[in-house]
Amino acid sequence: MEVYLRKNVAKIGFAGEVIKVGDGFARNFLIPQGLAIEVTEHNKSQIQDKIRKVENRKDSIATEIVMLADKINQITLTIPRKMHDNGQLYGAINASEIVDALALSGISIPKNQIVFDKTIKSKGSFKVTIALTQQVKAIITVIVVSE
Repeated sequence: MEVYLRKNVAKIGFAGEVIKVGDGFARNFLIPQGLAIEVTEHNKSQIQDKIRKVENRKDSIATEIVMLADKINQITLTIPRKMHDNGQLYGAINASEIVDALALSGISIPKNQIVFDKTIKSKGSFKVTIALTQQVKAIITVIVVSE
């Protein structure tokens, strides 16, 4: 059965796609949950219009995300922290601190998009990845200094 996905479904597809799934899966799960609509001859033209609108919106959003990534790549964050005499921090830098520091720069992102290569537990300069989408990633430089 062909269905039009209204929402993203993990391991199945993304919102706005027309996919083929088993009849039982569509009738018993996707359609009752409001995740999909069955594609019939009756509603095929309406679904094609929705697909075109989604594609246009995806293009404009992708452009905005690339521009945001360029802006984030130019940012260097300086975070003052209390530390031991040997340069080790009392606690590691976490995603919330990065998000708060970015907010001061005028950029608002959720903390689940922050990806640490390794934990930041000492003074120095570190690269932190921000996964804006699966394809677009930005890298910021975080400098940890003593208070």
